[in-house]
Amino acid sequence: MSMKQYAYRGFGENNQRDYWYSSNVRTGDFVHCAGQGSYLDEHGTQPKTIAFVNVDIALKDAGGAGWSQIHRVNSFHVQLDPVSQEPMIRNFKKWMPGSHPTWTCVHVGRLGGDSMWVEIEVSAFCPEGAKREGTSKA
Repeated sequence: MSMKQYAYRGFGENNQRDYWYSSNVRTGDFVHCAGQGSYLDEHGTQPKTIAFVNVDIALKDAGGAGWSQIHRVNSFHVQLDPVSQEPMIRNFKKWMPGSHPTWTCVHVGRLGGDSMWVEIEVSAFCPEGAKREGTSKA
């Protein structure tokens, strides 16, 4: 089985260069996505959906269709209470209306970026994407 590494344009490429990791790794029909955080958007704000957008971008870069193919989610939170859980559940329903992946949710003291509130790591089953190339390869 072959392995391809991906770093999506912009943020993904910067992380690959500066921190020496890939946004995604594809092994056959599976895509394993590195933790995607809730970084500031182009307006300087940190919307509670940006980590979900970043996951979608990363998966599509590796030839996937996005959230509909995710079968496993790990989320890491600096705050773990109903205030932090509600946006996760709301976004699960929005991004995966027909799917119920496995989910592991962990409280941590700090994430990779000072302003991050959540980091989401996923695995997806993307058989058709193995035939397509993403926008960038490591």
